[in-house]
Amino acid sequence: MSRIVYVNGDYLPEEEAKISIFDRGFLMADGVYEVTSVLDGKLLEFEGHLNRLKRSLSELDMAQPPQFDDLLEIHRKLVADNDVTEGGVYLQITRGAADRDFAYPKDATPTMVLFTQSKVVEHAPAAQTGIKVISIEDIRWGRRDIKTVQLLYPSMGKMMAKAAGKDDAWMVEDGEVTEGTSNNAYIVKGNTIITRALSNDILHGITRASVLRYAREAQMRVEERSFTIEEAQAADEAFITSASTFVMPVVEIDGEAIGEGAPGAHAKRLREIYIEESRKRAV
Repeated sequence: MSRIVYVNGDYLPEEEAKISIFDRGFLMADGVYEVTSVLDGKLLEFEGHLNRLKRSLSELDMAQPPQFDDLLEIHRKLVADNDVTEGGVYLQITRGAADRDFAYPKDATPTMVLFTQSKVVEHAPAAQTGIKVISIEDIRWGRRDIKTVQLLYPSMGKMMAKAAGKDDAWMVEDGEVTEGTSNNAYIVKGNTIITRALSNDILHGITRASVLRYAREAQMRVEERSFTIEEAQAADEAFITSASTFVMPVVEIDGEAIGEGAPGAHAKRLREIYIEESRKRAV
């Protein structure tokens, strides 16, 4: 059976879903998105994703769609209709359809689409083994804090990693790590977790904020600053966070094993805490 998806107010089978060829998300990548994880059929950190979505729209001077206030209900209905117990809900809003022009249209109605994806997230095999990453130059635009659909270079980065026989890539700008292709990056030295400070250079991760809060509550020291690949290779541990991977250990960077080359204690414990606390707060 095909999935039920949502397009501008309608729930319909995915085969019947259509948007205009003039949609600016298609023509200009003029759109934003969010991915909310689902565990036990419930939404994780929905409020955080909604607040970031509002910020992304505001930063791009993009109007909220007419159905914006119904987003929680829409998410829940899609999860129920598609019988999703574990996975995620993808949401995308674009500026809408208008004749092609670089200038923003004055009267376009925003396009809003959502769909679900079922996949294993809590017991993902990679969480037990850790992932291996390569480093690549970060050549993205300067407003990475806005969660836009401009994902071509991150896709290229993942393909570079795949071609190298690895799992993902960490991006480097001016000699320092910014973030992963679709995640925030961390290293651990002693009892100190180190991750780049928030700015326009990186996405303000919802999972990142929660994990750092839980780390501090667990008496782990947190230092928000930049670090190099060389510093990461000499660290005791490394890991990434994202809505779809939670906390995922990194065991190798550019061919160099991190620590003992296996998931470290901090990453494993933070993953446990994150899942436990997120499950409590799920809606």
